[in-house]
Amino acid sequence: MQKIKSLILLLVMVGPNVLVGEIIDADVIIYGGTSAAVTAAVQVQRMGKKAVVVSPDQKIGGMSINGLGRNDTGKKDVIGGIAREFYHRVWRHYQSPEVWKWQSLEEFGNRGQGSPSTDGEQRTMWVYEPKVAEEIFNSLIIENNVSVFKGERLNRESGVEKENGRIISFLSESGNRFKGRVFIDCTYEGDLMAAAGVSYFVGRESNNRYGERLNGVQVSKALKNQFVNRIDPYKQYGDPRSGLLARISNWTPIKDGEEDDKIQAYNFRLCLTQVNENRVPFPKPDLYDPKQYELLLRTLNRGSRHIFAPFDPIPNDKTNTNNHGSFCIDNIGMNYDYPHASYEQRKAILAEHERYQKGYFYFLANDPRVPEDVRFAMSKWGLAKDEFVQNEHWPDQIYVREARRMIGKLVMNEHHLVGRKKVPRVVGIGSSTIASHNVQRYVARDDNGNSFVLNEGDFRVDMKSPCQISYDSLVPKKEECTNLLVPVCLSASHVAYGSISREPVFMVLGQSAATAAVLASELDIDLQSLPYGVFQKHLVEDNHVLDAAESNRLSKGVGRAPQSFGGVVVDGSMIQLEGQWTESSSLRPFVGQSYFHDGNGRKGLLRAKFPFVAPLDGLHEIKASFPSFANRTGGVMYEVTHDEGTSKILVDQRKPKVSGELWLSLGSFTFTKGEQYSVTLSNEKTEGYVVVDAIQVIGLSAEKSGG
Repeated sequence: MQKIKSLILLLVMVGPNVLVGEIIDADVIIYGGTSAAVTAAVQVQRMGKKAVVVSPDQKIGGMSINGLGRNDTGKKDVIGGIAREFYHRVWRHYQSPEVWKWQSLEEFGNRGQGSPSTDGEQRTMWVYEPKVAEEIFNSLIIENNVSVFKGERLNRESGVEKENGRIISFLSESGNRFKGRVFIDCTYEGDLMAAAGVSYFVGRESNNRYGERLNGVQVSKALKNQFVNRIDPYKQYGDPRSGLLARISNWTPIKDGEEDDKIQAYNFRLCLTQVNENRVPFPKPDLYDPKQYELLLRTLNRGSRHIFAPFDPIPNDKTNTNNHGSFCIDNIGMNYDYPHASYEQRKAILAEHERYQKGYFYFLANDPRVPEDVRFAMSKWGLAKDEFVQNEHWPDQIYVREARRMIGKLVMNEHHLVGRKKVPRVVGIGSSTIASHNVQRYVARDDNGNSFVLNEGDFRVDMKSPCQISYDSLVPKKEECTNLLVPVCLSASHVAYGSISREPVFMVLGQSAATAAVLASELDIDLQSLPYGVFQKHLVEDNHVLDAAESNRLSKGVGRAPQSFGGVVVDGSMIQLEGQWTESSSLRPFVGQSYFHDGNGRKGLLRAKFPFVAPLDGLHEIKASFPSFANRTGGVMYEVTHDEGTSKILVDQRKPKVSGELWLSLGSFTFTKGEQYSVTLSNEKTEGYVVVDAIQVIGLSAEKSGG
């Protein structure tokens, strides 16, 4: 009887004048064109089953191929499996000199987001051009014989066929029907999940719901990407009757922590360049309206120059351009309807975002009212001619930072991120900053009733340690659906999603979901009943990282032992560090378990002292160790105390030492046996990363040197 009903439903959906499309059958049907969809499909194929990717998009790879070429990866050691294979392929690509068309590898250096972009020892690279990511994803698809149906949008109204809590098939708008044993929703929007009747949430939960601190409305914590000067919000200064400037809402602040249905802002992640041969000037959009940028103009006239901060470099002299500051490329408040919107409504929302963002750059580069220094500098930039060539060099996809979030068997929340609650059935690890972009822009008033503009919703909280992610957050409640996995719009609060929602993590979770799909299918059981022991064994065999502490240990101990060198070696805990240095083991070679760097920040605030006792009377050579690279400082001053006083030696940490050598000589100095001396350095007046590793003291003579 149920099959007859399904057939009738199919005929009704297709209609009498439309031909019934093809029926495509596979073990696992993956809906979505994201990076998670690729890793999920590859994993299914490698486990000997048939995967079909049904993508509403014309290209495969999601935001990884649409301008997000510089991820906030957090601890790279926790990224394993096919995701790490992807970043290895990136590294392999950029080892070829011929791919460096617009700059050399040496010129690019090792500039990553908060940590080095290249790990030569692990043979991974974590920044890349969009077109390179697309090539790699396409290669993975071809090599693993994955079937992909592009431009196939789900019939969201009535296209999902369910029976006894299981999805049997779904219908695309073209009339094709996709039938499988297990389904994986890898979209950024959660469209299949929603159409299948699975519970979800859009917006920000109240802090009370999960006992969090960072959820809900965030007025007092919205301190970053904020207006630094009090900017008048009205068209006519001080006159509310003249109306608000464009891009300011009339929202009235409510209590922090209260629930709402609004979502953080979206933007297009642009790939820009200043290379004239590869630069396309910023285009003037249709329906361009300079009045949309009056608020931006006021911030510039008050001295703000925030607009160039997010131009983060990627290979070949291009950028991964993100939002930064009070008024930038985030189109705040214009995406609230997107998660539930129809395809046509979404198209209109994206068109508005594109018009706004194109107008933003055109305004800055061309409007005569823009301060000349800003206009001159911005006009040197433009769209990269060799990226997104089929879409006039504009990304094909907008950055949907957050849409629907499933309410599944377990909801990941702030307590899991910070370790207050244990995470069961681990399938992956995230370690990125807990963050949200701004949600709305409104009028605030001081104690005297004066009005000024503020943003609301942005927060940034560093993770003290990596966070494990539960399998139970990838599956719906059993009573809602037993054969659907959701690794992208997973079950997480707004706060938890703000850390988990990173492309490397999505790739990890996509592969984990695929492993679960195949195992549950083979065992002929519901996804919720999958024995974790069997599942975990497969994850470990596929090089997933499931234990953050294990990852920490693996990343240590890769340097050269201090005791393997002659003389006196000052390293590790023997170094006296002042200020907040960052420990790392990304670049080799180095001494001991790790080295320290200043993150190219906190300039003038950090100091390192290498104390030692002279082993002999007389002349000694002092050597310094540091892993050199192009992003290091070009001049850091080492100060050596000795019997004749203090000597200052300027060192360029960018330049490699003599081939095969770990140490760089600072010179020879006289010391008295048994006396205390030191070598010190600071990051004052430096540009680039200042690195602290080790000092070696080698006695050259047992007699006092005469000078």
